Amino acid sequence: MELTRRSVLQLGGAAAGVAVLPGLAPTPAAAAPPRVYPFTLGVASGDPAPDGVVLWTRLAPDPLVEDGGMPPEDVQVLWQVATDEAFTEVVRAGSARAEAAWAHSVHVEVEGLLPDRVYFYRFRTGSHLSPPGRTRTAPTPGAALASLSLAVVSCQSITAGRFATYGHLARADHDLVLHLGDYIYEGRGPANPAAGPDRRHLPFTTVSTLPQYRIRHAQYRLDPDLQAAHASAPFLCVPDDHEVVNNMAGDYGANGNSTPAAFLPRRAAGYRAYYEHLPLRRTSRPSGPHMRHHRRLSYGDLAEISLLDTRQYRSPQIDGPAFQPLTSEAKDPSRTMLGNEQQQWLFDGLAASSARWNVIAQQVYLAAIDMRAGEVDAYNTDKWDGYPAARSQLTEFLHENQPRNPVVLSGDVHAAMVNDVTLGHDPATAVVATELMGSSVSSAKGNNDLFEAAMPHNPQVRYYNGRERGYLSCDVSRDRWTADLWFVDDILDAGSTVRRAASYVVEDGRPGAQPA
Repeated sequence: MELTRRSVLQLGGAAAGVAVLPGLAPTPAAAAPPRVYPFTLGVASGDPAPDGVVLWTRLAPDPLVEDGGMPPEDVQVLWQVATDEAFTEVVRAGSARAEAAWAHSVHVEVEGLLPDRVYFYRFRTGSHLSPPGRTRTAPTPGAALASLSLAVVSCQSITAGRFATYGHLARADHDLVLHLGDYIYEGRGPANPAAGPDRRHLPFTTVSTLPQYRIRHAQYRLDPDLQAAHASAPFLCVPDDHEVVNNMAGDYGANGNSTPAAFLPRRAAGYRAYYEHLPLRRTSRPSGPHMRHHRRLSYGDLAEISLLDTRQYRSPQIDGPAFQPLTSEAKDPSRTMLGNEQQQWLFDGLAASSARWNVIAQQVYLAAIDMRAGEVDAYNTDKWDGYPAARSQLTEFLHENQPRNPVVLSGDVHAAMVNDVTLGHDPATAVVATELMGSSVSSAKGNNDLFEAAMPHNPQVRYYNGRERGYLSCDVSRDRWTADLWFVDDILDAGSTVRRAASYVVEDGRPGAQPA
């Protein structure tokens, strides 16, 4: 329900209206606002459109307990969007229901805003006012756009260190932040005394139920630097595997070592908690173990971003070691990474695109990387390499249809990489796209020696650094894509210096990156 600015200020904590989502039964009257400050997990925005954006918060006065310290009733929340941080010019306002069934999370899909504009937003319930957030709408599709600023992050293990990456990112001015998965880690981990007093909820235990996933997300969302990053720019988010369980594949758990009957309830819990804690549209609202993650976002005529889900529809990984030759079983043409429907959606979008830069944002690396220690090839069975038929279908499509300037943004591997995506597994085959990967926000990489030893016979890997943590930022113009790789000096220091260590450039019409 939308309200005028005057009515919002007058209403205070009163219930001003009910936002009922399609397909849900009517809910009871809203409960009184919480007495204790409820905006402990901050605010966020995401999935920007030319006329609006999703605004998120969650009421949780006691976030590390199962119900967040909230009563079992829904609570009414007011929201405002303004053109200035002081909220003297409120342009949209309304109320939404924080539903108890969805952990008192709020997802407001604001409409009626102007394209390619910065806005500020906040929430209120009773006498409690949230911190403000800053967001930006997308440009009108097809509009001439001179530039775009992106940040790309992934893999943020809270037990591994602090989030200096997010503190640095929050101080920048990005149009959009892409989070490509492993927003949380489901496994147990030791307490890290050097992590600081606000991490006293460590050590972690393994989570598998909805209450446990909710608390795990809250543990992460309490981090002040993560909150600052979310409040600085809209996020476009997609999960990888650790949001549910490591190396999940389709309807099976880790490496296929779990039956659908045992795994799907866990995926349902993980996906529900993921939705409850991120700024996602109602089209992403999960139904049991199913959740639509793939979607497309256009930035004028400059860039089109296709966001993929490489976990929910893939075939199970091949049994055996993580790195192995491509067997006949691995090459089975029926084995899929995206599923037929999502793959066709991707191909149709790329074929129809008139954008200057066509971005494929996804989780696991697409470049073919041979990890052999001797003369026998060895490929990572969890990445696109482990699905050679599916990989070939994508690279052949790019080679034959030649969408303009394909750039692949990937995460997962806990390393910064700049790769030529070649048509085949032979590095000498044609380059069909450029792949860019920032390092993990904080998650450590345990097989650096193996990767570094493999680099000499992988010339398609233009840059590799798995020893440091950080992120990727991209400045996109009509003629060139500039990628900057940032690294944290001290992962245990939230105030650590974050430095730019390498920059690469992709030129319009020329696949492959070159040092800047």
